[in-house]
Amino acid sequence: MSTPKVLFGFHAVGVRLKTAPQSIIEIYYEPTRRDARMRQFLERANEAGARLIEADGLRLSKLAGSHGHQGVAARVNEIKQVHSLDELLEGVEKVEAPLILVLDGVTDPHNLGACLRVADGAGAHAVIAPKDHAVGINATVAKVASGAAETVPYFMVTNLARTLNELKERNIWIIGTSDDAAKTLYQVDLKGPTALVLGAEGDGMRQLTRKTCDELVSIPMSGAVESLNVSVASGVCLYEARRQRS
Repeated sequence: MSTPKVLFGFHAVGVRLKTAPQSIIEIYYEPTRRDARMRQFLERANEAGARLIEADGLRLSKLAGSHGHQGVAARVNEIKQVHSLDELLEGVEKVEAPLILVLDGVTDPHNLGACLRVADGAGAHAVIAPKDHAVGINATVAKVASGAAETVPYFMVTNLARTLNELKERNIWIIGTSDDAAKTLYQVDLKGPTALVLGAEGDGMRQLTRKTCDELVSIPMSGAVESLNVSVASGVCLYEARRQRS
């Protein structure tokens, strides 16, 4: 059996209560917090039959490894996920054209959490990142993702270029984002099977990743800043794909 992990914050624990309450071992909460949000949360936890334990702020901070716990933390068992990207895509392709977010070099947990959150909102089927140039799912990522770390499959692959070529073999079009691309995001067709590739803020995609893309596009910038945060750029790209598909 896998080792239990800790979720903290209203969103992260709330999503687990909604999607897999049976996986919750126990929920710790700060009894001195008696506002409406806490009352509503405890009502949901009681309805789900979760075991509730009172804990002061210090204990919650130690449990969560952060002071941003909002008075709530939970020990949970891992949820069974699809084992491979191939397994996921075989299921998705029977229903609709895959939409995948690929992150090359995103090592900040806050950025990854925000990217997962926007991927969930836009209905992306998976997020892919290289093992050696990315951050894994940790408590900070789960907190920032507001529950999306529980709902969006996140695959860390050994060789990103090879994985992109494997996606091409499935007729998934690989579209990379680059400030110097001739075409803009709004000039390409995103209705078919698509993987959108974004690099780390500042450095962008690695050269091999860039060469592996079928097409490069830019996000038009009208103001003084030269680029967007990777999570914002992910949102712009994914929601344009979702707009075209709707």
